[in-house]
Amino acid sequence: MEHQINYSNELANKIALVTGGTKGAGKAIADRIKAAGATVIITARNKPDQPDPELHFISADLSQAEDAKKMISEVLSTYGRLDILVNNLGASSTPAGGFAALNDEDWISTLQANLLAPVRLDRGFLPQMIERKSGVIIHIASIQGILPLYDSTLPYAASKAALINYSKSLSNEVTPKGVRVLAVSPGWINTSASIAFLGEIARNANSSVEEAQQSVMDALGGIPYGRPAKPEEVAELVGFLVSPRASYLTGTNYVIDGGTVPTI
Repeated sequence: MEHQINYSNELANKIALVTGGTKGAGKAIADRIKAAGATVIITARNKPDQPDPELHFISADLSQAEDAKKMISEVLSTYGRLDILVNNLGASSTPAGGFAALNDEDWISTLQANLLAPVRLDRGFLPQMIERKSGVIIHIASIQGILPLYDSTLPYAASKAALINYSKSLSNEVTPKGVRVLAVSPGWINTSASIAFLGEIARNANSSVEEAQQSVMDALGGIPYGRPAKPEEVAELVGFLVSPRASYLTGTNYVIDGGTVPTI
């Protein structure tokens, strides 16, 4: 029987927002924060496949400034405040082929989703956090911010590097005002999207899914742990970082990658 962790309602009476919270790591983060007693709002462009009545869904395309503005207004008018903001939304849909295959729209759309969306949400929710001298902001970045892959994710890697830099700078400004700001940089996460991706690689290469997974790990330079992360493992780190137990942690980028990044 699986052991059920008791989080002792450590986030009771907290209001949290998880962007991109309908699937993958975002869904796991939302579930983890909910298990700790918080009221959790999730947002994405499309409704979750299996709605959870305990997760409050708001439809929004946060890569669009107007949608971000509307969502900020809706959250604050409905809930009165926001205590925890997890900027989990991330996207990379640019073509393979390196720099020459990318046009301005590829760059702009990637920067909108991965950098400007969290910047806008932070700007919208920070004033009330600062006024109350309380709040936590998490930016979900990526190891590609420090270990970029150029072939098909050049803009994504650059946007995540910018997000890590911005997160540190923001923490220096608002931590003295009572708001903690942290970045979390996962490596490869085993989501339904990545499983589908492995299936596509296996079909194209006429190989097994296991061989496809190994080829991806090889492309990353190897994962010493031997597998990608489970969404719940990333969520557990985030759940700790937003909790009172992490009250002295701010301004840091936490890498969770099974040892993928080969340098200190």
